[in-house]
Amino acid sequence: MRYVIIAFFVVTSAAAQRFEVLSGKLDALHGITAYNVTFDYAGMQIHGFESEEAFLKSKHDKRKKDIERADKFVEDWYAFREQKYEPAFIAYFNGRFDKGQITMAKNASAKYTLSVKTKWLYPGYGIGMGGEESKVTAILTVFETQNPSNVLLSIEFDKSIGLTNKNYNDFGDRISGAYEKLAKNFAMQVKRFN
Repeated sequence: MRYVIIAFFVVTSAAAQRFEVLSGKLDALHGITAYNVTFDYAGMQIHGFESEEAFLKSKHDKRKKDIERADKFVEDWYAFREQKYEPAFIAYFNGRFDKGQITMAKNASAKYTLSVKTKWLYPGYGIGMGGEESKVTAILTVFETQNPSNVLLSIEFDKSIGLTNKNYNDFGDRISGAYEKLAKNFAMQVKRFN
């Protein structure tokens, strides 16, 4: 009975992560203790819209009676990447290794780079005290920094659901939660081989 429970936990844990190895092998991460990390949003699709531009136009048009508020939404949409999402991803990953066994940072002089390529985003929504978490689909690729053609691993995490300890009415917080969950999912795989 104990083995059935353990097997169920492993299967449900893997299913909850919803990932696919696109190239390379997870065990190639063994022994890597530091990552430089980059983020790429080019071509990102927004759930329910033809393009990111169409999404931003829709949000801007809904706020057009208050043009400053409308412009601020678009400004924040881009600014929050560096201000919120990327720091959230990095801090959450580093926090999973509480003794600093494995670390990542932007612009780090590390032998290996982790590229986080966002493919799809569902921003979620907030209503009063509640709402729905954001979700993100991203391809995480680990390659040798000085030789980018040497790809150790490319893995896609599909629809990582944001952590729920966020302010639903702040889209930046909601989306940060999805990047934290993405970091958690990646850290779980890293821990399997270190």
